[in-house]
Amino acid sequence: MTDATIRPYEGGDAEGLWRLKRGFELGIGAETGPDGKAAAYEAKLTDDYRKRWLDWVDRCVDEDGACVNVAVAADGGGEESAGAELVGYSFLLPESLSFVWDAAVLNEIFVAPERRGSSVADGLMDAAVDCARAQDLPLERMVLDVDRENDRAKAFYERYGFSHWGEMVARDL
Repeated sequence: MTDATIRPYEGGDAEGLWRLKRGFELGIGAETGPDGKAAAYEAKLTDDYRKRWLDWVDRCVDEDGACVNVAVAADGGGEESAGAELVGYSFLLPESLSFVWDAAVLNEIFVAPERRGSSVADGLMDAAVDCARAQDLPLERMVLDVDRENDRAKAFYERYGFSHWGEMVARDL
């Protein structure tokens, strides 16, 4: 029995996906980084941001229906039930954006805290890797950004064969 059903995102999943996206963003801000990071991440999560982000998700899915996958809580028999809650998602950028890093870009992967340590993250990563392998990429590689302080995430990515490949730096505009 699996913890969740992994399937491509559908338009009816928007509210559940947004709830998870908020969890992703607030977790980034709260768990790692300098003082003020949490407030900055929370402040950006406006209604306008929500609309723009969900519109972008829709455009990406229109281009590649397999680039966003969701994990749907399974019933006792391992099947998705009507109205079941989304408990995770993965978001691989579509092939047209692969030139950002000359590789497939795993933009986000997130599992609700109560589902961490289950097979949900594995299923979402497998779906993202399958999508990446189907892309025509400049380099046969998948990249992602992980906070150096997020030991749990780093261990998960290392288990999937990710290794250090540079350092992202940022500045305020």
